[in-house]
Amino acid sequence: MNADSVFTSTDYNYHDASCNHSHKYLLPCIDKILDQKNIKAGTKIFDLGCGNGSVGAWLQQAKGLDVTGVDPSVEGVNEAQKAYPDLNINIGSAYDDLQKKYGCFPVVTSLEVVEHVYDPRRYAATLFNLVEEDGFAIISTPYHSYLKNLALALCGKMDDHFTALTDHGHIKFWSRKTLSVLLKEQGFSNIIFYRVGRLPFLAKSMIAVAHKKGDF
Repeated sequence: MNADSVFTSTDYNYHDASCNHSHKYLLPCIDKILDQKNIKAGTKIFDLGCGNGSVGAWLQQAKGLDVTGVDPSVEGVNEAQKAYPDLNINIGSAYDDLQKKYGCFPVVTSLEVVEHVYDPRRYAATLFNLVEEDGFAIISTPYHSYLKNLALALCGKMDDHFTALTDHGHIKFWSRKTLSVLLKEQGFSNIIFYRVGRLPFLAKSMIAVAHKKGDF
């Protein structure tokens, strides 16, 4: 497999098109963000790394948004197309020229994806290109920090947390600082973070809202 083919694994398995455990704490925060941003029903939104389409279906059904999404997992896209035929879900990755194919969007979501990518700068560049001027991206990833990692080490949970034996698991581990650097390198600004799941210093995930200003 060459570098151009690696985004998230095309072998990543999905057995249905339902939400997973992480959506229980991610989606309420995303709902709040979209309301705060006054995103109206009918707004076009792109879901980068849409998996089995469950988040796209929630965005459509709960928020009334016009959803387009891509994922490299053939199995995930097949599940999405069967369960949610009204969604525009297709095979694709952040290593494709998605802006050329799909255009730009006022909102782009990418949940629990960046920790899986081999080339995060290329991923972030594609993300930036998909966001239209004065739009924003919502990116989530498992939360890492010194205090959380110290607590995990003291509890003997480091091996479980870093999932070294999980097939197609996480290959990059992000803190607020490193994710901010990645996004700012590509031109995003005014990055706002939310921590979700558990107490903030032990949060399961963090959500970054990154803005693309029209006068950059």
